[in-house]
Amino acid sequence: MKILKKVLVFLLIVLVISQFFGPEKNDGDLASVSTFLQETNPPEDVKKILETTCFDCHSNKTTYPWYNNITPVNYWLEDHIKNGKKHLNFSKWSEYSLKRKEHKMDELHEEVEKGEMPLESYTYTHSDADLTPEQIATVVAWGKKVQADYKLQMQAK
Repeated sequence: MKILKKVLVFLLIVLVISQFFGPEKNDGDLASVSTFLQETNPPEDVKKILETTCFDCHSNKTTYPWYNNITPVNYWLEDHIKNGKKHLNFSKWSEYSLKRKEHKMDELHEEVEKGEMPLESYTYTHSDADLTPEQIATVVAWGKKVQADYKLQMQAK
């Protein structure tokens, strides 16, 4: 029993000390998505959906919830953000080729249509990101239109 007590005390001390450390935050600026917004020109309702469901994990600006101050939760969130940005980063839209932009828009509307984005784990704590069927249809229609525009641009070249 003494060993178990010592292990638990040690773990508690490690947990308390770990609260003073954390991963680097994704504290950029939403201005970084301006190229994406200008180029794709989403209607206001789609822009609002993108802001509430996509930009936290797919741009250089994350609005962190209060529980991000708790270790190890902050490391779990940071892993989600890094993974999301690896797949699609709206802040780096100007760096993408025309072909990649077309492909990313294809993925965007497909993931939303299938209900795979936003992630269920995100919508648990962000109820405004839980999209209605109408919102999904709006984003999908816009995404398909933007993708078609990129296809036309590629054909013109």
